[in-house]
Amino acid sequence: MSVYEISDTKCLEKLFQGWQETLIWSCMQGCMGRAYADDITNPKSAQIVIGDFCFFAGKANKELVWNKPDDCKSNFIIMIPQNNEWNELIEQTYKESATKVYRYAIKKERNIFDIVKLKKVVQDIKKTFNIKMIDKDIFNQVIKNTWSQDLCSQFNDYEDYKKRGIGAVVLEDGIVVSGASSYIVYNEGIEIEIDTRKDYRRKGLALACGAKLILECLNKGLYPSWDAQNKGSVALAEKLGYHFDKEYIAYEIVDY
Repeated sequence: MSVYEISDTKCLEKLFQGWQETLIWSCMQGCMGRAYADDITNPKSAQIVIGDFCFFAGKANKELVWNKPDDCKSNFIIMIPQNNEWNELIEQTYKESATKVYRYAIKKERNIFDIVKLKKVVQDIKKTFNIKMIDKDIFNQVIKNTWSQDLCSQFNDYEDYKKRGIGAVVLEDGIVVSGASSYIVYNEGIEIEIDTRKDYRRKGLALACGAKLILECLNKGLYPSWDAQNKGSVALAEKLGYHFDKEYIAYEIVDY
């Protein structure tokens, strides 16, 4: 059995059908990420790798669980299995390098956002801070800092981000201290990434960035999708108008 990279993802549609996940949609639409399967024409097992995430669908396949794209430099990845067979295979394969966690899916609903409320959140930010959309200088600052890199890390460079990405940051004296940006893009929208510098947390900055980004997305006809790593992220999403959907199993792999 072998692993094949799939350029025409149409053959994977049945395997990933019904999975409400924008990172999968992004790869299936040819926007970002890479896809692999056990067969080019009639696959039974499939893998999508995009950013720090990896999705498995179909019949559990050990070669796909082991598969790491040649351009993947990180040893950390979050694996998201479609069923229990994949769960067991991931645990057997990575053993103590795999940590089972629960993530929280947020409903993808249109026309739920309170525009007036979101604008007020942005306006009510303390006067020592100001909110700006990500431009070239901010992009370069964001990429240089470890805590904020994920805001723009999936884009090749600023020109790529300018063309496809969108994001807002909070600045204090010209320094980025919080941000909300497109982690990935897909045809109809983005997946939101929010990060705040550790010493600036619990000041409402993530809320303000999130509100600004949602407003800008709505202005451009983009859907701002949200997936939560923890319950704090769920609470933040709900303050912005989203609704919790369900929790799901994922595996954090530290020796990928």
